[in-house]
Amino acid sequence: MKHYESSLRTNSTVDQAQDAVTTLHNSISQALSHPNDQMLMQAENSLTHAEEAVSHAPEGSIGGHGVDLTEERLADEKKRLALAEAANRGTKQ
Repeated sequence: MKHYESSLRTNSTVDQAQDAVTTLHNSISQALSHPNDQMLMQAENSLTHAEEAVSHAPEGSIGGHGVDLTEERLADEKKRLALAEAANRGTKQ
């Protein structure tokens, strides 16, 4: 799959944070589809990485551009991870 928007990216800290949140989204999607301890551990590791990346996003932004959206996406993904954790608990009962 080609990513035409890649020419617009600067590989800034905001871009890196957005990529980390996208990876987190994919990891949580897998954990929701296959709720088990291994998938949840991967999602939690991805969350740690995304939180770190988002914390550094303002350093490379111009006027905070993109930081708020990335922080909102991270907050949404944390909610999804809570759902995955609940689903995993439900499969153990």
